[in-house]
Amino acid sequence: MNSTPSRFPLFRVGVFLLLAALVTVSVTAGTPAPQLPSFSSLAEKAGPAVVNISTEKTASVGGGFFTPFGGPGDDFQDFFGRFFGGGGQGAPREFKQQSLGTGFVIDKDGLIVTNSHVVEKADSITVTMSDGKKYEAKVVGRDGKTDIALLRIEGAKGLPVLPLGDSDALKVGEWVVAIGNPFGLDHTVTAGIVSAKGRAIGAGPYDDFIQTDASINPGNSGGPLLDLAGRAVGMNTAIVAHGQGIGFAIPINLVKRIVADLKKSGEVTRGWLGVSIQDLDDKTAEYYGVPGKKGILVSAVVPGDPADKAGILAGDVITAYNGKAVSETRDISRLVAETPVGQKAVLTVWRKGEEKKLSVEVGRMEDDEDKTASRGKPHAAPQEGEEDTLGWSLSDITPKLARRLEIEDTKGALVLAVKRGGKAEKAGLEPCDIIREVNKKPVASASEVRAAVEGLKKGETAWLLVTRDGVLTVVKL
Repeated sequence: MNSTPSRFPLFRVGVFLLLAALVTVSVTAGTPAPQLPSFSSLAEKAGPAVVNISTEKTASVGGGFFTPFGGPGDDFQDFFGRFFGGGGQGAPREFKQQSLGTGFVIDKDGLIVTNSHVVEKADSITVTMSDGKKYEAKVVGRDGKTDIALLRIEGAKGLPVLPLGDSDALKVGEWVVAIGNPFGLDHTVTAGIVSAKGRAIGAGPYDDFIQTDASINPGNSGGPLLDLAGRAVGMNTAIVAHGQGIGFAIPINLVKRIVADLKKSGEVTRGWLGVSIQDLDDKTAEYYGVPGKKGILVSAVVPGDPADKAGILAGDVITAYNGKAVSETRDISRLVAETPVGQKAVLTVWRKGEEKKLSVEVGRMEDDEDKTASRGKPHAAPQEGEEDTLGWSLSDITPKLARRLEIEDTKGALVLAVKRGGKAEKAGLEPCDIIREVNKKPVASASEVRAAVEGLKKGETAWLLVTRDGVLTVVKL
């Protein structure tokens, strides 16, 4: 018997590998790898309209270390001012603080946009063009709520203008380019993609940021975020502390709206309803029986304000504004703010198992608006009432307690205390909660709450609607 291994199997394997290689080469040759875009022509075209903004302001710091190379309030801290605190110890001293930022020209006769925090409290503002020309600039108007400012430089004509794009049409995954002056290095160009849209980062009530991984650093603040057509689709504003590749830009469509107001009157006019609102959690949505568990809960209504006049009630769940569905408080805050004062708006609300449409005439938000329909809990809970088997102590809301709580609505029962380990505590009740409803029925006193709870049959659940620090909360007892 011949024990020599046959070469035919090896031959077949070799032929197979050769054919596979040829097929791979053929497929690769037919589908060339995608080419990265070239950003050089874009940077060359857009660069002249991007400007360096330097400011000088009088600042004071406490004792401790101080050097002219940076300290509390330098350009690094100015950029991160919304996310960090600072300051030293000891007697304050005044000094001239200089900071750098970026802006871009939107009008050939000298209108420039940048971040509000770049020019806040500035004694003087100098704009330097890409060709080295310097101009003194004045603030036309600032809006701290969106961090947008409009500047004007006098005596300038025929300036290069950066075209504005449409941030609503921007898609996640698109290439974008940032141009700015990070750490004072003028006209630095970085590229990346749109990582996400509609980001809320806790910067303000109208958060709606474009997230990008294009490198953004201190000094980029106020500079443009560009699409591949060279149009500004955003204004670079912030980064995540201790993060890499995570930057945020204000959508250019919001910049356009704010700038239109600032150009017209130097200030921004926003709509106002006069309600306290909160996001709808699953438990509260179940309590109200809201379809789809989507909407915004009205926790309080300011007497005499537009919502009150339109018939909006605490406990209503707003599901749409002018036909547009809303599911987060920032959604409706932004929509209301953008509605012209005096214009009618239609609110779709869910109330007691029915959908209603209410027309409201939008009012004007004042800059110092601080109206609230309810206040937080007092520093110490009142020590009166009577504990029962549920492990809670309830009281009527007497005029004296109402004054201490700083509330006007005295209907309901005040939770004075909860027993550790008791049923009330396990359910989530807290001292100074105000019980407004039991199983969707309003209660006016502590005795009504007790009667409603004690009247339940074995196995039945008591759903309590309570006000806690001005926020409506549902507790399952």
